[in-house]
Amino acid sequence: QVQLVESGGGLVQAGGSLRLSCAASGSIFSSSAMGWFRQAPGKEREFVTAVSRNGGSTYYADSVKGRFTISRDNVRNTVYLQMNSLKPEDTAVYYCAAAGLIGFLTRIPPRTNYWGQGTQVTVSS
Repeated sequence: QVQLVESGGGLVQAGGSLRLSCAASGSIFSSSAMGWFRQAPGKEREFVTAVSRNGGSTYYADSVKGRFTISRDNVRNTVYLQMNSLKPEDTAVYYCAAAGLIGFLTRIPPRTNYWGQGTQVTVSS
């Protein structure tokens, strides 16, 4: 069983930065691919980024490439999302997810039952 708790959301002006964290409890973090998704009001949840179990592979949605960076610390059981050059359209609730394979996170719909509760990111113009 894995429990995921996100933190680091908040209000930021356009062009600013935020760093989200997702702390995982349970013994399988290091054997799980990790990802970030987001859901804006009135929209479906969408894939943002994912990282493989050892951190060697990453995938990004086109909308965030070059601005967002995912990383993980398998000692602290934490995955991070560094968000730079934020835009108003990045406003959403951001969710952390875990899965056995990175392909389970990049597929549509994602194949996992492990989700965090979400953290709000609001970017003002």
